Amino acid sequence: MNNKKRTINKQQKKGIRLWVQIIFAALTNGYVNGFIQSKIYTGPTKALCVPGLNCYSCPGALGACPIGSLQAVISSRSYQFSFYIIGFLMAVGALSGRVVCGFLCPFGLVQDLLHKIPVPKLKKLPGEKYLKYLKYVILAVFVLLLPMFAVNIIGQGNPWFCKWICPSGTLLGGIPLTLGNPDLQAAIGRLFDWKVFLMVSILVFSMFAYRPFCRFLCPLGAVYGVFNPVSLYHLHLDEDKCVNCGICKKTCKMGIDPRETPNSIECIRCGDCVRACPAGALTKGFGIGRKPEAACSDSCASCSKSCGGKSV
Repeated sequence: MNNKKRTINKQQKKGIRLWVQIIFAALTNGYVNGFIQSKIYTGPTKALCVPGLNCYSCPGALGACPIGSLQAVISSRSYQFSFYIIGFLMAVGALSGRVVCGFLCPFGLVQDLLHKIPVPKLKKLPGEKYLKYLKYVILAVFVLLLPMFAVNIIGQGNPWFCKWICPSGTLLGGIPLTLGNPDLQAAIGRLFDWKVFLMVSILVFSMFAYRPFCRFLCPLGAVYGVFNPVSLYHLHLDEDKCVNCGICKKTCKMGIDPRETPNSIECIRCGDCVRACPAGALTKGFGIGRKPEAACSDSCASCSKSCGGKSV
């Protein structure tokens, strides 16, 4: 009976993440008139960044994407360092790491839903240990260097990642705007064809491999991942409880072994490993695994260890 209750609780907690993803995507892209009129919302909240990869050009978007906003600043001919965007990314990363990827990114939700389609799954890809670094190359080249240095005669750059790669922008922004705007339909060319091809390829691949965009291409995930080992929200492994059954490693769709690196830069904090652990050795949250010092109950003369006045 207890095992049955634990199974039900685990399934309920797994369902909570999906609902958080759906609700947050709906809230951050809730400008219904934008979809009806095929126009971009330009109200006051558009000046604020949302934590996930949420395209500015999505007709329903109520906030701005931090990656798109960063490119807009550094590609400007009147370039100024964006303390707001950099500070925003650092604050979110230091607080939660890649929790954003697991819970708050609309394109992550799309990939999760597609992966539920019953087709043969690819657990690990050839060359994956090298492919996972591609997102850092994209971050450096397409988000930072090209917008900064590949400029026209008047010193204006382009948002290269948004323009050439971002499948979220194509799915949530480019296609909805184009469908309802004849002028845009007449203007689309090979670049748009390339973006649609890339988006479709990623979406189809998402059915077979778990979150390929997040694992190999997303520069925002690369930024937040750097903070995983030091973020306030983290995973903790109780080695005394761990029985080395390997279930957590088999459960992780991101290809991580939580026993070795519970706070891997690839972890999206989905919590699947925590729910799967039969011994309860894995926990997640703020400040977990940090036990307060207890008062010493033994006299120093009888204690076999030297603790310098602190409890052992």
